Amino acid sequence: MREIFGGASAECRAPVDAAALREAERRLGRAVPAQLGALLRETDGVADAYGTDVVWPLAHIVEQNLLFWSGETFAGLYMPFDSLLFFGDNGGGDQFALVVAPERDDVFVWDHETDSRMWVAGGSTSICGALSHRTGTRAATGGGIRYAVADPRTGYFP
Repeated sequence: MREIFGGASAECRAPVDAAALREAERRLGRAVPAQLGALLRETDGVADAYGTDVVWPLAHIVEQNLLFWSGETFAGLYMPFDSLLFFGDNGGGDQFALVVAPERDDVFVWDHETDSRMWVAGGSTSICGALSHRTGTRAATGGGIRYAVADPRTGYFP
């Protein structure tokens, strides 16, 4: 985990067991994306040196996504969130999300002030890429950033 945070300390927790992951998927009504499930089987969330849960514990992932998907709370403020599965945040209100409809290995950052959804990482290690982008180490790896914009009528990404 230290390489994700550019050498900074990261707090890892006890792993999530298979039964807890199945229960979370039952409550969410969908499978947890493979790369997130793999990370959670290693550690139930990751906190940075300042205590920010950049990857939330599984229980928080479930609660936050059920809230965001409920529709009634955010319907008048934001585009729909049902194509995203939020899994962490940057400590300033912006949140990390995987695209789950259609399922792809891409991580977006949702800006809570503008409702913009910016692509930050893709591929089978996109969670690690997004977290290294958060700490400013992405540029050092030579990775470029491209942008994708959600369709404002549906909230889905191209």
